[in-house]
Amino acid sequence: MARSLWKGAVSFGLLNIPIELMSASQEKRLSFHLLDKRDNSPIGYKQYNKVTGKELDKKNIIKGYEYEKNQYVLLEEKDFVKANPKATQTIDIEDFIELEDLDFLLFEKPYYLVPGKNGEKGYVLLRKVLEQTKKVAIAKFILHNSQHLAAIIPKGDYLILEVLRFAHEINEVHEVDLLNHADLNRVKVSAKELKLAQDLVAGMTAEWKPEQYKNTYQDELLKYIKNKIKRGDVEFSERIEKEEVTNTNLVDLMPLLTKSLETKKTKPRSPRVHA
Repeated sequence: MARSLWKGAVSFGLLNIPIELMSASQEKRLSFHLLDKRDNSPIGYKQYNKVTGKELDKKNIIKGYEYEKNQYVLLEEKDFVKANPKATQTIDIEDFIELEDLDFLLFEKPYYLVPGKNGEKGYVLLRKVLEQTKKVAIAKFILHNSQHLAAIIPKGDYLILEVLRFAHEINEVHEVDLLNHADLNRVKVSAKELKLAQDLVAGMTAEWKPEQYKNTYQDELLKYIKNKIKRGDVEFSERIEKEEVTNTNLVDLMPLLTKSLETKKTKPRSPRVHA
């Protein structure tokens, strides 16, 4: 059973709604150990005293802020709470915005907000007002000794808290050299190419069913690993062929679009979404 990651309250005007934070995502990846290539010995991770070279017990490790060279202010866990007790206990809603105004590049990690004891009515009130106004609540809160920006979004009977990146953590287009130097305004797309592309999109449009999309690479990697085991963990002798990648940076996109349409017509699709 999933455990609560954080307990506190959502501050909504003068209301304080007791809530708990539960993870809404989970990692499902193959686990690997780091080994020494020379003798396959495991490589460990240890924290050690850089002066004595001795390994340290976790209980003897404390955080320090270096305000001058080799001069530190020591901070224990309780000090992070003392800095701003209210901020460590509440999710403070600062604004309400339109969902469509929220840049998807800011989205980082989702959590479930679960009502705490005696928090059910306030919880339902916040969910309903967000639903009916079609708004998203923007808030700040402290998690793992760091302040986070978050969006509170209604989903069915519950509320989702999506941790957001701050704007300064996102690279704007003009800050990415390859995007900044691409002169896309000079690229011309013909009406016929656009029409074929629209037909291709229409033919591939289906009802959104996220459960049908699987991380097939994990299965393929595991299968590859099992084959190595069966072969006695020797080098795999079969050459892995790379898929031919079609260069779409073409002056004439018509042949590629036409071929794509023909291919899709021969493959059954899941039910279409009709407007």
